[in-house]
Amino acid sequence: MEKLSVLSVNISEKKGTIKVPVDKISLTDIGIEGDAHSGKWHRQVSLLGKESIDKAEQEIGRNLAYGEFAENITTEGFPLYQMKPLDRLASGELLLEVTQIGKKCHGTSCAIYTETGNCVMPKEGIFCRVIQNGELTEGDVLEYLPRIIKVHIITLSDRASQGIYEDKSGPLLKKLSETFFYEGGRPVEIENSVIPDDEVQLERLLISLIDKGTDMIFTTGGTGIGPRDITPDVVKALLDKEIPGIMEMIRVKYGMQFPNALISRSIAGVAGKTLIYVLPGNPKAVKEYSDEIFKTVEHSFRMLYNIDEH
Repeated sequence: MEKLSVLSVNISEKKGTIKVPVDKISLTDIGIEGDAHSGKWHRQVSLLGKESIDKAEQEIGRNLAYGEFAENITTEGFPLYQMKPLDRLASGELLLEVTQIGKKCHGTSCAIYTETGNCVMPKEGIFCRVIQNGELTEGDVLEYLPRIIKVHIITLSDRASQGIYEDKSGPLLKKLSETFFYEGGRPVEIENSVIPDDEVQLERLLISLIDKGTDMIFTTGGTGIGPRDITPDVVKALLDKEIPGIMEMIRVKYGMQFPNALISRSIAGVAGKTLIYVLPGNPKAVKEYSDEIFKTVEHSFRMLYNIDEH
């Protein structure tokens, strides 16, 4: 487990100004008490690593004080900019959740930018919100808790569940998911289930996965119009919100060349904080669908967890 040393804690009473080191900061559900950036939003607390400050000092040619980049917490020990939204930092009872990496530069209203024409905070600083209240002082240690994305893939096939037919779509989707998340720097845990085209079994499995907080559920198979194609109907009844645009675009994109693709009843949506995607059982279609779905995943997570980057 990666750990970060807290070198300084800093506050300012006005936005856009350098922050000043203090002995201790108290963090609550609105951020840091007495700091200009506190409030009910996703950028309550800013952090910058000494690793980034050292690079800036070499470029500027002078020493920089902690807080001069307007960071609330100055750390050392791990490159903060390698973190991802929804990762967490813990110290005692205090728990922070990463919401944003970098930000838009203030330009000429930033003292560092005016001096150098560059500023490291927009590229390598991170922002967090307070999940559990606590206090932080110089010398404390923050533990880095990367968010592990939990994915479950359900293959629906009477023959595959009986061992008559080898499931090919589920293993392919697992490989594609692992590649997507690892290349994006996110750890992932993926489980597979193979069940018959049975409404009761599917509903029970989905409810169990949703209840235990699975981040993403993929189903493959049962999206057509045959008598045993029940997957979209079962899933739709469990959704809080449907996401129609993804599947509409995929059907149009591939249906223009292969009209049979237009018969697919694939759907996507949200149940609680679980993203659910209903895919056809054909491995080629699994690849085509997942390529488009993965483009939306990170933004979907941000929306689900109320991270407004606009």
